[in-house]
Amino acid sequence: MQSQIPQSKNSYKVAVIGAGAAGLVAARELRREGHQVVVFERNSTIGGTWVYEPAIESDPLGVNPSRTIVHTSLYDSLRTNLPREVMGFLDYPFVAKQGKQRDNRRFPGHPEVLHYLEDFMSEFKLSELIRFETEVIHVGLFKEEETQGKWLVKSRRKDRNVEDDEVYNAVVVCNGHYTVPRVAEIPGIDLWPGKQIHSHNYRVPDPFCKKVVVLIGSSASAYDISRDIARVAKEVHVASRSITTETPTKQVGYNNLWMHSMIKCAYEDGTLVFQDGSSVLVDVILHCTGYKYDFPFLETTNIVTVDDNRVGPLYQHVFPPPLAPWLSFIGLPWKVVPFPLCELQSKWVAGILSGRVSLPSQEEMMSDVEAFYANLEAAGMPKRYTHNMASYQFEYDDWLAAQCRRAPTEEWRKQMYAATSKNKVIQPETYRDEWEDHNWLLQAHQDFHQYISN
Repeated sequence: MQSQIPQSKNSYKVAVIGAGAAGLVAARELRREGHQVVVFERNSTIGGTWVYEPAIESDPLGVNPSRTIVHTSLYDSLRTNLPREVMGFLDYPFVAKQGKQRDNRRFPGHPEVLHYLEDFMSEFKLSELIRFETEVIHVGLFKEEETQGKWLVKSRRKDRNVEDDEVYNAVVVCNGHYTVPRVAEIPGIDLWPGKQIHSHNYRVPDPFCKKVVVLIGSSASAYDISRDIARVAKEVHVASRSITTETPTKQVGYNNLWMHSMIKCAYEDGTLVFQDGSSVLVDVILHCTGYKYDFPFLETTNIVTVDDNRVGPLYQHVFPPPLAPWLSFIGLPWKVVPFPLCELQSKWVAGILSGRVSLPSQEEMMSDVEAFYANLEAAGMPKRYTHNMASYQFEYDDWLAAQCRRAPTEEWRKQMYAATSKNKVIQPETYRDEWEDHNWLLQAHQDFHQYISN
C-alpha cells in the first residue's frame, strides 16, 4: 500500500509551530513550494533558543511543573562552537556584516546568530507569516478516523483570553528541544543540603563566586560553563561518564579546575563522592545533562510517543509513518550542524506535500524505522541517543539532498567541521580564534559569492 501522499503539485494549508531557526526555514521552504503557511510563535520575537533572556526560571533545576518557563538556554558568554561559514543555511551565507551591533568573528557570540536569523527573516519576507505571542495549546486529528490532512490546531494569543480553533492540512513541529531539562540521578541527593541548578538556567558566573561547584556533563556547554565559572569560583569539579581515570586530573591553565569520573553518591554533610574514589565538600551542583523532547500540545492517540528521549516511530527522524506526510518534525537530531540540516529536512517535507517528491509506503517506512532501532540496539546504543547523529550527520544530509534532487554537502563544509573538531581537542582554549583552514575558507567564500550573484 502506498503512503497517502499528494500525487501532483498541490497547495496545502500548513501550520508551523515555532519561529526559531527550524520554523523559519520550514516556512520559507513550504512557501516556495506554494503552500499556505502560518507560523505560531509564543514569544514576541523570532529566534527561539537564540534569544537571550537574563531571567531564569523560578525553579533553577527545572523540574517543578508549576515553575515559570523560560524558553532559552543561552548563557551570556556563549560563542558558537562552529565557524559561521559552516553554520549558515545552504543558500544564505552567514557572512560577517558591518554595523554597531555586529560581531565579525568567525565564531561569534550568540547575538550575532540572532541577527543572522533576523536578516534571514527580512530577506525572505517571513514576518508576514508569523503570529507572534500566540501559543499552540493543542494539535490533534480533526476526526479520529481521519488521518489524511486534517488537523485541529487550538491556539491562544497572549493579549486575549479566548482560544482560536482552526483546521490545517499539515502540521510541522519546530518547537525546539532545549527547554525541558534532563537531570542526573544521584544516590543520596534527597538528603544532600546544597543547591542544584540546570545549565538551562545558567546565565553568568557571578552567583558561583568563591563557591565549590560540581558540574555534571561533557558537552560543549559543560566545557564552556566550567571555564566560565572557574574565573570566579573557589573550585570547579567536572564529573563525566567519559572520564575513566582513577584519579582526578587538573586542567592545564587552571589551578582550580579538575576532571572526575561520574558522581557515585551524595551525603547529607554536603560531600559528593566520585567513582574515582575522590570526594569533595560541595556548595552547588550544576547539571549540564541535556534536555527532554517535549510536545505538550500534541495529541496523536499514542501514534507518536517520547520514550527515554526517543521520539518515534519516525521515518528518517521526520515523519511518523501512519501520519505521513501530514505530520512532521524538523530539527530533532543533535550533535549536528543544525541550520543546514533543518533546511534540507524542510525542503524534503515541502516537496513531499506538494507531490514533487515521493515517500515510500507506510509499511516500508515502518520497516526502515524498525531496522534502524534494531541496529542501535545491536550497537549497545541507549534509546536516548536515537537522534544523536555525531557519526553520520553529513551522510544523512546528503541522503536528504538526494531526495530533493539537490547537490550534496560542500566539501569545504565537511572539511571545516572536521578541522574545527580536531582543533578543539588540540587547543581547547583557543580553537575559536586560532585556526588553519584558510584554503577551505577561501573555497567557502568563492561559493558564497556565487550564491549572492545568483
